[in-house]
Amino acid sequence: MSTKTAQSTARPAAAGQSKNAGQAQPLYQQHGKEIQPFGTLTRMPLGLDDKTCAASVAALNQVLADTITLRDMYKKHHWQVAGHTFYQLHLLFDKHYQEQSALVDAIAERIQMLGGISLAMAHDVAETTQVPRPPRGREEVPVQISRLLEAHELILKETRRFAREAADAGDDGTNDLLVSEVVRTNEMQVWFLAEHLVDVPLVRDNTGQARADGDGGNASA
Repeated sequence: MSTKTAQSTARPAAAGQSKNAGQAQPLYQQHGKEIQPFGTLTRMPLGLDDKTCAASVAALNQVLADTITLRDMYKKHHWQVAGHTFYQLHLLFDKHYQEQSALVDAIAERIQMLGGISLAMAHDVAETTQVPRPPRGREEVPVQISRLLEAHELILKETRRFAREAADAGDDGTNDLLVSEVVRTNEMQVWFLAEHLVDVPLVRDNTGQARADGDGGNASA
């Protein structure tokens, strides 16, 4: 084969490819159109009509945005917590973060299962969430916990409403996810958080001491 013929049959190297790499060269730097725009549905044979799927996707994306925000708030407070309860809350906040992360994945996958597109990027979440944005700096522990409890309550209220709507529309899968996973996880976390804000003494039973003093008793050394 002549040099001219060999040159004419050689395949040109794509951008970013080595001429000698052959089939082992990764085909990176590829760009193209979205295969499904946000806000649209693909049809899945789930036995649900498009209206029901669209309503559930919209509701789930709202819960998803708020859950992602709550999850990230837990990580923020995990890093920034301070004071006498640092160790306990440092661990608790991270445990709750991991549980919220599991919810994020379950909610997002349900959206995709219904044929929708789940929110994913931080700026899209920030534009959608209803959870108030905390300050960048460090706050005292009671304020951190109060912020988390307020976010939990917001999510619980909207999730119960969305769960009822999904049940009425016949979307039992979405209803089950919202009730069995989102509501129950958030309720449990609320309990664990709220108990940290009960104002009780750490060393002495002040209520019992007050009764003893009123009865003429003497305080123990």
